[in-house]
Amino acid sequence: MAVSIVHRATGNAMAFGAVLFFTWWLAALASGPDYYRFFQAIVFSPLGLIVGVGFTWCMFQHMGSGLRHFIMDAGEGYDLATSRCMALMAFGFGVLATAAFWAFIFLGKGL
Repeated sequence: MAVSIVHRATGNAMAFGAVLFFTWWLAALASGPDYYRFFQAIVFSPLGLIVGVGFTWCMFQHMGSGLRHFIMDAGEGYDLATSRCMALMAFGFGVLATAAFWAFIFLGKGL
């Protein structure tokens, strides 16, 4: 049940949050170089990093639970043990994929 609730919450966070962020980015582009520099300063600040990690986790968590729902839509994984295992795997995937993504961004620049 928790995976279903988090799936809906992450979907809404990506939909509404990304739309607001994209709109702000377009408005910053249209407002000129001074405001766009201000936008970049916010995005590349520690607060921007936290928001970026949060959006990334939302995407990977939503993807993991979406795959779980896809498997269940195919008629598999309805017994309690398998369902719980897939739920934990969905949460684990979200966290591990987010960590791997940001590790690649910060550590993979030299590659």
